[in-house]
Order: sequence, then structure tokens, then C-alpha cells
Amino acid sequence: MYNTDIPSRAELPSTRQLIRSTIIAAVSAVVLLYTVVLPSEYGVDPTGIGRALGLTEMGEIKTRLAKEAAEDAAATQDSHSPPTESAAASQASTPAPAASAPSVSQPAPSADSAGDHAWRDEMTFTLTPGQGTEIKLKMKEGEKALFSWTVQGGVVNFDTHGDAPGRSISYEKGRGVGSDEGELVAAFTGNHGWFWRNRGQADVTVVLKTGGAYSDIKRVK
Repeated sequence: MYNTDIPSRAELPSTRQLIRSTIIAAVSAVVLLYTVVLPSEYGVDPTGIGRALGLTEMGEIKTRLAKEAAEDAAATQDSHSPPTESAAASQASTPAPAASAPSVSQPAPSADSAGDHAWRDEMTFTLTPGQGTEIKLKMKEGEKALFSWTVQGGVVNFDTHGDAPGRSISYEKGRGVGSDEGELVAAFTGNHGWFWRNRGQADVTVVLKTGGAYSDIKRVK
């Protein structure tokens, strides 16, 4: 009735072969975990292979996006929560302070005052709803870069930060910001720049101008 031949005992894998295959599979899984999965998903790179392959930057962006999404969700929940009686009384009696735009350092001179030669590079890119991107400058410790960026068609969340093997720093963060300018001073030798994310419902265009001391500029998608 059945055409399938039943394998003989000699054709079946031995216990030793099964154990060997299991060990090889387990070792392969561990290698992939430390060289591919952890760098690309969580930005953790204990071997250094992930950064060499460009996977660690991908994981760092994913981690940053997840953290930002959680912070946005918490902020939205807080904004919809009714204030307590003491908080309401405090808000009623205390005038709200005037909003002030954040800055990394003292504001950089504008292009009109410094001249067009102040800007070495200009980059323009569009972010769809929910999309994020990152621009990095390669800088040495103590070097100073001038910057100015504006958003056309909306606002963005941003994080001005730096990273190097074994080091990271966040200089400044903002939510719902339409522009920023200033002077970025590298706290250490490595990559320093900005991450933007469009939390709006429509496309926005970001225009970034940079000048000063840095050896390279690149966009990390």
C-alpha cells in the first residue's frame, strides 16, 4: 500500500551523530546571537563584529526608536490624566513660565551674519510619519562644529548625541521642535550628530547646515 521504504538501522543516525549535530547547532546559534542578533536588534556588540558589519548602528537606532516611542506613550498618557486637587491649585496659583528653545551651546552665527562660507555642508531630507534618521559628524575631542537645522511642514523630535566604542553621550533632546542652531563641541573623539523622528501625520522636510571642525559627515538610515 505504501511505496516509502523503511530505513534500516544502519541508515539511521547514531546517538553520537545526533549529539554532535545538536552541539554544532547550539554553538552556531550562540555565535549568531553575539555577532548578529544582539548588535542588530539591541545595539549590544561584545565582539566588535557587529560594528564592523554596520549592524550595531542599526540596533542603536532601533533601541532609540523604542525608547522614544515608550516616552511618547507615557507623555500622551500623562497629558490625558486629570490633575489632582493639589496640582490643579498649584497650576492656578503659579503662572506658567515662558517657553525657551533649547540649545547645545551658545547660538551659532546665522548664514546672513557669518557669510555663506560658514557652512561646509547642507543636507535636505524628507521624513514620512513615524520615520527617523540620523546624521553623524566625525570629530576629535574638543573640536567645534556649527549647525543650523529647520523643519518644513511640521515639527520633529530630536536627540543631539555622540558615540564611540565604549562611550556615548546625549547633549540635548527635544520634542515637537521646528528648528535649532548652535555649536556642537565633541566631548570625545568619535561620531557626533543628530537623530530626528517625525511624530506628525504628514511628511516633513529637514534642512541641515553644518560648518566648523569635523572630518566627515554621513547619513545613517
